[in-house]
Amino acid sequence: MENPVLLDKNRFKHVELDTHKSEAVVRPSITYTQDAWRRLKNNKVAITCLFFLIFIVLMCIFVPVFSSHSYTEQLLTRANEGPSLDHLFGLDDLGRDIFTRLWMGGRVSLMIGFAGTLISLLVGAVYGGISGYFGGRIDDIMMRIVEILVGIPYLIVVIIVSIVLNNKGMSSLIIALCITSWTDLARIVRGQVLSLKESEYVLAAKTLGVGPIKIILKHLLPNTLSVIIVNTTFSIPGFIFAEAFLSFLGMGIQPPNTSWGAMAALGQQQMSYYPHELIFPALAISLTMLAFNLLGDGLRDAFDPKLRQ
Repeated sequence: MENPVLLDKNRFKHVELDTHKSEAVVRPSITYTQDAWRRLKNNKVAITCLFFLIFIVLMCIFVPVFSSHSYTEQLLTRANEGPSLDHLFGLDDLGRDIFTRLWMGGRVSLMIGFAGTLISLLVGAVYGGISGYFGGRIDDIMMRIVEILVGIPYLIVVIIVSIVLNNKGMSSLIIALCITSWTDLARIVRGQVLSLKESEYVLAAKTLGVGPIKIILKHLLPNTLSVIIVNTTFSIPGFIFAEAFLSFLGMGIQPPNTSWGAMAALGQQQMSYYPHELIFPALAISLTMLAFNLLGDGLRDAFDPKLRQ
């Protein structure tokens, strides 16, 4: 029989319980939104793009107001003049100041981007939430409608709306683009709602007698907010590019109003001899779309729960 192991009590040290340290907060408790903002701030590219977009918005608001040149003022004797101290971006073929017109056109392009995205967000989120929550035949019918709208090219929709409204202004352009643009968000929200509608808090709300619409608006849609924000960030440059493309084809904003797409279309005609008339609006479109896309990538990473630490 083996000898038992003898333990010497002198080899052990008595550790007292420190109540102060046991109750100390090692890490502050933060919400999901606070954690997402913390991670977004660590993304230098996304934050740089955010400040760049704020700068663009402020320039579009204030430059047309305080500029010494009106965006409609014509100096025909100085048409197509290059950049100078008096006219930072030069003059176009009618002698209008490109610098002022660039920021005035930015107003129109950004307004179309933000207004179209807001309308698409409201329609798509509610439509997708209703479809996913009720399911069954209602879901089948609503999704078939979405598939039909997805198959219609938005260029045809723009032409039809312009003919019906007899108008090629901003309002008809927003209406035409919004008719089909909400479908992607509706399908995304539907998928999220399908995975959330069997959650405990939804079952508790049903037990308490809460109505379906209130459950969708108060419980389900707020829990899909991260997906909605990311999708919204990517939708804004989509609207800006669609407006620029249509204006480039002559189906968008009409003179005397202007937009980045309309300026690019006019600059393209003078590109061979006066490239500054195309370079500046093209840069505005490109940099703004790039900034929105990079910010969207940062928001997607920030709201991804798998990356939470």
